[in-house]
Parts: sequence; C-alpha cells; structure tokens
Amino acid sequence: MNKEPLVSVIIPFLNPGNWLTEAIESVINQTYNNWEIILVDDGSVKADSNIAVNYSKKNPGKIFYVEHEKHVNKGLPVSRNTGIENANGQLVAFLDADDCWMPQKLENQLYIFKKYPEVQMICEASCFWYSWQYPGTENFIQPIGTPQGIYQPPELMKALYPLGEGQPPCPSGIILTKEVLQRCGGFEEKFSGIYQLYEDQAFLSKIYSRETIYISGEANNCYRKRADSMSSAVNDKNIYKKVRLFYLAWLEDYFLKSNNTNPKIVQLIAGFKNKLMLS
Repeated sequence: MNKEPLVSVIIPFLNPGNWLTEAIESVINQTYNNWEIILVDDGSVKADSNIAVNYSKKNPGKIFYVEHEKHVNKGLPVSRNTGIENANGQLVAFLDADDCWMPQKLENQLYIFKKYPEVQMICEASCFWYSWQYPGTENFIQPIGTPQGIYQPPELMKALYPLGEGQPPCPSGIILTKEVLQRCGGFEEKFSGIYQLYEDQAFLSKIYSRETIYISGEANNCYRKRADSMSSAVNDKNIYKKVRLFYLAWLEDYFLKSNNTNPKIVQLIAGFKNKLMLS
C-alpha cells in the first residue's frame, strides 16, 4: 500500500437536508487529507441535490457528484455500488448521509492498515449519537461484539449478528481495500425495499467469509440515532421475520454457489431458518 493512499469516501443520499452538509464537512475536516468524496444522489429533492452539486463545484478533483439516470431512486445497495464504480482510491470508506466522522477517523484507520498489512477491512466501534436531537442527552460508545484484534474468515460470521450474538459494525465505521470490493462483487442489489434492512449484513457476510479483518475499539464515527431510521423496522415482528428469512435464503444460496462448505456456518444458517419458520 502507498504511504498515503487515496481514500474514496462514498456518501449515498436521499433527502437528508442539512445532515448532508454535516457529513461532508466531517470529511473535509479530517486530519488525513488524501481523500475524495463520491456523492451519490439517489433521487433527492432539488434543494438537497443542490447541496451536493455546490460542494462538487467548489471542490473540483476532490468532491464528485453522481446521480442515477433520469434522477430516479434506485435504493441504497445500487447507490453504494455506483459510488464504488466511480471510486479512484486504493481504499474505500462509507459514510451515511446522516452520520458524521470525528477528525482523526481516517488517520487512525490508515495507521492500522500500515501496522497490519495483511488486513483488508477495518471495522470500528460507533458513537451512538442522541444529543443531536436532545441536547444534554448522553451519547454512548457501542463497541463491536468481539474484542479488538485481527480475525480470519469465517470467525466473524459466527461471532457477530445476524448469525452470532455480537453487535455488528455500522457502515460509517467501515473502511476496506478497493481490491476486496472488486473481489466480493460489492453490495447485493436485491436487498431493496424492506429488504434494505439487511443490505449491509449481506455485504459484510461476503467479506467475513473470505477476508482478514481488523476490529477496532476506537469510535471515530457518530451514528445518528433517530426513530424513523430503517433499523427501527426490526420492531415490527412480521417485517423482521420476512427480511431475516430472505437474508438466510440468500446466504445459503451464496455459500452453495461459492462452494463454501464450512459445516458450522451451514448448520447455523439451517438452524436459524428452521427456528424462524416455526415461530
């Protein structure tokens, strides 16, 4: 890896309002400066699209605006993949449009890559951010559900949700090599609509099953907690069951097609499917 590799920061957005400004500024204020931002417009209203367009005009060669043909809404997995296709960096990081980074996020993660050259992806803890809406409310650091360190495949599949019990990483805390993204095929675009709830889990499952990963206890990303987020759908048991069965069926098929016959993983998938179908 180069001494100061270019990091492509992919920010897909759909009507985020001024949150998009906060997200972009949190990248601009990074202590590590060799980055580019790919702003992927997923069919936003004109005012929000203009925020992204204006940033790209003011920062040529650093911030890029991309939209889908005819300005249609295609969903988060397609938008993330569009960002990946337009990324020039050796490393790729994701930032949701309603989240923010702390200034040393990229610098700290680049240090880990340099220290452990075998690592292909880094996932860090997250600050669950409540005070944005309720000043004075205490935020808290949500660690990933495994100790800090290096993990070989498929250890994290057994340890972290949705097959394990540990807390999974938030997308805004993930950075990985462009090579891995090309190798795994990016995000699964069939996880749209209500199934978008598991779009990040399907993606992570592919990485967990084949790559060396570093879990970090640092939390340099702020995950904006809000009642109307996609993750709130887990409170609807019918939606949760339907989406989880869809994910398990996809995962079973993915392993079958990739000739992954790890018996413990196959057994875990079958066990969850049977339990859900009987519930």
